[in-house]
Amino acid sequence: MNQTHTAYRTRTCGELRMEHVGQTVTLAGFLENIREVGQNLAFLVLRDFYGTTQIVIETEDMMAAVKGLNKESTIAVEGVVRERDSKNPKLPTGDIEVVPAKIEVLGRCRHNELPFPINRSREADESNRLKYRYLDLRNPEVKQNIVLRCQVVAALRAAMIEHGFLEITTPILTASSPEGARDYLVPSRKHPGKFYALPQAPQQFKQLLMASGFDKYFQIAPCFRDEDARGDRSPGEFYQLDMEMAFAGQEDVFAVLEEVLPPIFAKYGKYNTASAAPFRRLSYLDAMDTYGTDKPDLRIGLTLKDATAVMDSCGFGPFAGAVVKAVPVPGFAATRKQIDKLCADVEVQAGEKVYWFRLDEKGELVGGISKFLQERKEQVIADLELQPNTFVGLTAGKKLTAQKTAGVLIKMLAPLCPEHFDKGRYEFCWIVDFPMYEIGEESGQLEFCHNPFSMPNGGLEILKKAAAGAVDPLSITAFQYDLVCNGVELSSGAVRNHDPEIMIEAFQLVRLGEEDVKAKFPAMYNAFTYGAPPHAGIAPGVDRMVMLLAGEESIREIIPFPMNKNAQDLMMGAPGAVEQKQLDELNIACTKTEESIPQ
Repeated sequence: MNQTHTAYRTRTCGELRMEHVGQTVTLAGFLENIREVGQNLAFLVLRDFYGTTQIVIETEDMMAAVKGLNKESTIAVEGVVRERDSKNPKLPTGDIEVVPAKIEVLGRCRHNELPFPINRSREADESNRLKYRYLDLRNPEVKQNIVLRCQVVAALRAAMIEHGFLEITTPILTASSPEGARDYLVPSRKHPGKFYALPQAPQQFKQLLMASGFDKYFQIAPCFRDEDARGDRSPGEFYQLDMEMAFAGQEDVFAVLEEVLPPIFAKYGKYNTASAAPFRRLSYLDAMDTYGTDKPDLRIGLTLKDATAVMDSCGFGPFAGAVVKAVPVPGFAATRKQIDKLCADVEVQAGEKVYWFRLDEKGELVGGISKFLQERKEQVIADLELQPNTFVGLTAGKKLTAQKTAGVLIKMLAPLCPEHFDKGRYEFCWIVDFPMYEIGEESGQLEFCHNPFSMPNGGLEILKKAAAGAVDPLSITAFQYDLVCNGVELSSGAVRNHDPEIMIEAFQLVRLGEEDVKAKFPAMYNAFTYGAPPHAGIAPGVDRMVMLLAGEESIREIIPFPMNKNAQDLMMGAPGAVEQKQLDELNIACTKTEESIPQ
């Protein structure tokens, strides 16, 4: 039996071909369009999940059945398949049409005007699309991204199971934990004044599973963080391929993902070429110094060169006492107007200025700040290894500022320089050896740089040296790693700190004592005191993976029901007000209120 044969249809709108001519079929779907061309002659386009089919009205009875029907009404059509006189080679069903003997209205659309044309919904205002997301998803182009998401999740699940991982779900209601972002809190009715938190990640639970004797865990895990939206980050909730391995280290985690991800990217991606194992590895410091970012896009053949020495005392004010980074771009023949726009765009994104000059085809330094460099022309050419007809972008400031600004410059240069941008592929890399600690921007004090549960390079000994002042804590690296693809960070992971003694020493450097660790992470601390195996894991973001595979710029395009940039669900009206009775049951008093989202 046809799997799509239901009480309302015997065939789908995407499956009829010439071999079905003469058969009586029943189709059901949405009335995409109706075009009347005579008194009793009209052409209907019927659309369902699988495709479209042309329906030809040729009788007075059938015309009466569809007369006055609004677009997007759902109907069932019973009729005979015949060959079309005027075929449409652009459609899979373009060789046939159906002549109906019976039309039944299943769900009438009661709106004469739609919020937007269904097949052009992506051109509509995003707020309107989100408010009427159920109509937006009727657009086959929009729907396909959700289908792709389902296929990718299924492929990830199958690959992880094949590698011996068990799928285990972890709690959604848990305890608040300091993991780097704001928690979503859930008040407890039975315990007044106390709160659950939605998990920012299953981090502690998956480590506890390793302490419990499970060997390989994974989960397509929902995560909840109260943070602002970005193009590659959805506010509120997101999903990740969460995994953890016992008696394993960094290389074991790398080996799994290097086998799992490339075939999926090559099969389902917009580009059919993906990095083969082993992925390229870059230390955090090398990535910053070579690409100006810890999320390098290896498809771009542009890198940084240090120009601090050669620019020293050249007389250009912004370079005085600054670290200077250069980005040479051979063959970049942009106009002055294009260069000015490029520099302005980088300044908007990076918050810092970009300077430039060019080595022309005659070997002369021209344009931009070239007048400050004439006396040291040969040194500049030699130090930066310049060839004739090369554009050079320059950034300056503190080392990290100069690096990051140059990184933004490279990213914005890429689409302007196709000869330096091999766009049609997926390039993976591992960023390793992240700093264990950093100086917090707000606190001005030592803080964890990434994951506080990571194992430091050097173990307990290096931490004790740091505590004694023999080692700078900022020089300590950790067994932390990021997986990056095409300039997008897919995941952070780490070899975990499974030793309570090392854990306490690590937290003491950020002014948290043993009692603080026990109070903040009681279950994990206690579990580790019973003897935990070494373990490591990672959690690539499913949403970001699908965004890359679909070739979308916004993560909202691959989420079935996304929130807007302000973490609002315009369709459901969330967040919304609740009744006073509900607040009273939870012992909550609102000190500030906001108007509900209009429906």
